[in-house]
Amino acid sequence: MASRTEKKEIVIVGGGIIGCTSAYFLTRHPAYDPSKHKITLLEASKIAGGASGKAGGLLALWAYPTNIVPLSYRLHAELAKEHGGEARWGYRRIHCGQLSAKGRTLQSVGATNGKPVKGESVSLNKRDQKALGKVIAAGLPKDLNWFAPESIQSYYQMGDPDTTAQVHPYHFTTSMAELAQEKGVNIVLGAVSNIDTANGKGVKSVTYEDKATKETHIIPATDVIVSAGPWTQRVYPPAPISAMRAHSVTITPSKPISAYAIFTEISLPPDFGRKDTFLKAKRPHGKTVTPEIYARPNNEAYACGEGDHLVPLPKTTDDVETDMARCQDIIDYVSSISDELRDGEVTVRQACYLPSVQAASAGPLIGHTGVKGLLLATGHTCWGIQNGPGTGKLISEFVFDGEAQSASIGSLDPRKVL
Repeated sequence: MASRTEKKEIVIVGGGIIGCTSAYFLTRHPAYDPSKHKITLLEASKIAGGASGKAGGLLALWAYPTNIVPLSYRLHAELAKEHGGEARWGYRRIHCGQLSAKGRTLQSVGATNGKPVKGESVSLNKRDQKALGKVIAAGLPKDLNWFAPESIQSYYQMGDPDTTAQVHPYHFTTSMAELAQEKGVNIVLGAVSNIDTANGKGVKSVTYEDKATKETHIIPATDVIVSAGPWTQRVYPPAPISAMRAHSVTITPSKPISAYAIFTEISLPPDFGRKDTFLKAKRPHGKTVTPEIYARPNNEAYACGEGDHLVPLPKTTDDVETDMARCQDIIDYVSSISDELRDGEVTVRQACYLPSVQAASAGPLIGHTGVKGLLLATGHTCWGIQNGPGTGKLISEFVFDGEAQSASIGSLDPRKVL
């Protein structure tokens, strides 16, 4: 067991959800004493600048890995209750389902904002008795009324408000950072260039370049948590972490939509596609596409598409390249099955990178590395927001107790793959 009374210089590398929840729970650990324990969080660009600010924010008891999901899901509810998460970061319980649908051909959808050209598009969602009959036959819940009846083929419930919830990832991550700051965490914008481990004997210091001044600084460290997401390998080369780019959009629907997270499987017609301002030509599409759509509070819908490896991981989140054509694909796909989304206003087009573990174990990696004082907390793929609180709680236990107390996570031990 680690000594709870010794002085500590704790450095967290990465200001995404894992770094921010680690900072939060370190300051809530019973052993934390700000007079003895200094915590510095180093972030290369900005808090929640990557996937932690651009993800969907889905929370689920049916997520993975199963050894930390229940802990983290419970902590989400507790955090929301303690800090007013419903108002502060959009925490709420929701329904979730799998929807199979036939996409409609897009004829007159504007390329700039996803809206139909005035006077040339008429909503097909009449909701007459025949349409309602199709909805009922497909098993669609009555309040899931923002999909075109003629498109719906089948619906399968994946989760309900007892097992599924959501947060707005950017607001949740930045709130965790702010709450950690209130308890003494020092947040510094600077890119880490070196972690001195005294040739593997134990961490001694962290070197970083200040974002504003470009000056190099070295800060002493007794404990270093590397939680840099897809950038982890840049900071700690032995870590088997790769990166995948993902695109997403947000839309203000033309009408309020009910609280559902929907995993779609959309069969596109052979002539699907149109000329757009991004490629100046009709884009090729697969026969079946699978965008995810999450209804958020305040009449916002989030939609994301499949990942790609076309553009290598850039230096920081500030340098991430957004492919506008891929964003338009997402808009077109969801518009093909929903008039409310088709007729809505596209408010954000964005991209980010997700981290995954390149090893036999799917990850994430949470815990000791084999170097004294050096911990990893990374490789959470698309479940970083869901598993952020659980990971942060466990990291605080590794630092102050020497081992995980709240969950059995031997399978996530970084030493198995390093």
